[in-house]
Amino acid sequence: MCGGFTCSKNALVLLNGVYVVVAFILIGVAVYGRAASIVTNLPIIGGILACGILLILISMLGLAGALKHHQVMLFFYMVILFMLFLIQFSVACACLAVNNDQQEGFAQHGWTTVNPEIKTKVQETFLCCGFLDRNITNGTMGHPPCDSVNHLCSASGCPPCMEKLQATINHAFKLCGSIGLFFSFTELLAVWLARRYRNQPDPDYKEPRSTYPRSLY
Repeated sequence: MCGGFTCSKNALVLLNGVYVVVAFILIGVAVYGRAASIVTNLPIIGGILACGILLILISMLGLAGALKHHQVMLFFYMVILFMLFLIQFSVACACLAVNNDQQEGFAQHGWTTVNPEIKTKVQETFLCCGFLDRNITNGTMGHPPCDSVNHLCSASGCPPCMEKLQATINHAFKLCGSIGLFFSFTELLAVWLARRYRNQPDPDYKEPRSTYPRSLY
């Protein structure tokens, strides 16, 4: 059974190396989710992005603590990583629990806050017109005209943008939630491994010699 000091050290180093890769995956998925749904206000995806950045910093702390067998670094590594597990687990569950109506609410809030230039870009990118009603356009209620895209769609005009964005938004939420949920459980493994490694004595450690002379008595 792999339970020695060296094995625990190598396992902790390897696990933190994997976390660096996972962090970049989380950041990439979150960026994809934002880019794929250009106008949506998705704070949950922003939480995934923050977790990815924080995970990189924690991984560096864990690597330094594992290589040096530094008691203080390993202690703060365990505490911060456990807190990150709670945050990442909550965010991942929130991503998976968001329904279509809530996604539409996020998207509608984002649509109403962006400027007309961004709305025009979205309409041209996804070949859509308006948000929920393509007839509410032509400069009314902040909606840009659809003249530049209507000729590219059918004779009846382009569909509302929400119909085009719904599948992309839903895919981004499910992907972020699944990845975040899977890797959040590995953080518990890292906390347990760091605790065991921290309590194991270093077989190569040598007591420093005392500088005081031995007593003559």
